[in-house]
Amino acid sequence: MLTLTRWKVIICLLAVIFGVAFTLPNVIPQKTLDTFPAWVPKQKLNLGLDLQGGSYLLLEVDTNSLKTERLANLLEDVRTSMREAGILYTGLGQVGGDAINVHITDPAQVDKAFQALAKLAQPIANTTTRDINVTTQTGGVIQLALSPQAMQAESAKAVEQSIEKIRRRVDALGTKEPSITSQGVDRIVVEAPGESDPERLKDVIGKTAKLTFQMVDETVTPEDQAAGRIPPDDVLLPSESASEGPVVVKRRALVSGDMLTDASQGFDQQSGEATVNFRFNGIGSKRFGDATAQNIGKRFAIILDGKNLEAPVIRSAITGGSGQITGNFTPQTANDLAVLLRGGALPAKLNVIEQRSVGAELGADAVRAGQVSAVLGFVVILSFIVLAYGFLFGGVAVAALVVNALLIIASMSLTQATLTLPGVAGMILSMALAVDASVLIYERIRDEARAGHGALAAADHGFRRALVSIFDANVTTLIAGGIMFQFGAGPVRGFAWSLSIGVFTSVFSAIVVSQVLLGVWFKVARPKKLPIL
Repeated sequence: MLTLTRWKVIICLLAVIFGVAFTLPNVIPQKTLDTFPAWVPKQKLNLGLDLQGGSYLLLEVDTNSLKTERLANLLEDVRTSMREAGILYTGLGQVGGDAINVHITDPAQVDKAFQALAKLAQPIANTTTRDINVTTQTGGVIQLALSPQAMQAESAKAVEQSIEKIRRRVDALGTKEPSITSQGVDRIVVEAPGESDPERLKDVIGKTAKLTFQMVDETVTPEDQAAGRIPPDDVLLPSESASEGPVVVKRRALVSGDMLTDASQGFDQQSGEATVNFRFNGIGSKRFGDATAQNIGKRFAIILDGKNLEAPVIRSAITGGSGQITGNFTPQTANDLAVLLRGGALPAKLNVIEQRSVGAELGADAVRAGQVSAVLGFVVILSFIVLAYGFLFGGVAVAALVVNALLIIASMSLTQATLTLPGVAGMILSMALAVDASVLIYERIRDEARAGHGALAAADHGFRRALVSIFDANVTTLIAGGIMFQFGAGPVRGFAWSLSIGVFTSVFSAIVVSQVLLGVWFKVARPKKLPIL
């Protein structure tokens, strides 16, 4: 096993070249790195929130708004189902916090109405339970109630969809390697390293950004608004501008924001004010063109998160599939709105539960602390291994340890992993694992030498017999790291990732690199006795 073969030497050389090539960008100034040719590796370690500063947000899905929207949609579905089935009804409205009642005026149509409304209930994914419980009450009343399982499924789905949309929004701000993970059933943790303005991050993430285009119902007078006489197909919404006042719009939207293909910040050619330019997909373009062609001379409202941004008059059919939103925008607010629209609307409102920011100074202090701990750990390990096994075998172990450190940093740079303080701890622990493997090998070699074997035979048998123990120990460590990475979040995953990489590099450096170095020594010195006893 200690035979010095060509493939072992080549693998070691390639490993060293790889380690040096992908580690150097982390110590070379960025300006110098930019002057290098394109083929030179330039990936650097991404420092986490605790190492370079940034913003931390803990968000919670607003299940009440989710339920309210679900009931509002169900109310419209009931109204549509009754109209299509030709069933007369009264008293359609919400009761309690999670149910809707509708009174069927003709007792002979109760069964027909029940069958029509029962079609609104859909099975919940991966269960046999339906999302709506439809029951007949006394007096010809039919009740549709949301099941608790449906709201749990809605909440879990909202968290999953929100994570993806938040990631798009944060990426659009230019933040590198944000950490966005779920916590519990209805919470989301957002860590944005390098983002120095947590308020802007909160504004961009916290807005639902649900954009709709709805017709203004101009038959409703201000007197009707003041008296609360709003038709059932309409809704009264506030305006973003105080001078505009509330507007009454049709509940059914002409076009929704999910039909947008692009949104960008621009400037109005006449006034020079900042605007948001948008473009619809094919379906949205057709719907918008048809709606504007049929309503020339009428007003339509641009609604964002339940507020009217503006309500212009349709002068002609808009068939190009693109448009412009104007308002009291600054270039930054217009750009932020465009980011929100491009990322898509959140399925539910997100409430900020906790907000923290880590200054760059604290991050720099953490980096220095990590560097000191890494150097101190390396010095202690080096001192121990040299004192325990002499300069030759100790030096071989230290050389393997250096290669191990280079491979860990290079691998994390190549994979663009985010390095946090727990990740630094994982790196130090992996170096300890590499030393542990060297200790197992050297103790086995001592045992073989004391048993009377020659120098080369003792070293060869020592490597062979230690191999099983090394693999067993590292496999269990790798399993533990895999479990932490799968089920952990944030810093726990960072620790697990650096530790898992260190398992592979420590085994490689302790076995292959040590074998090559000792093989070269045996070939040159041809010793009769090992200097390890």
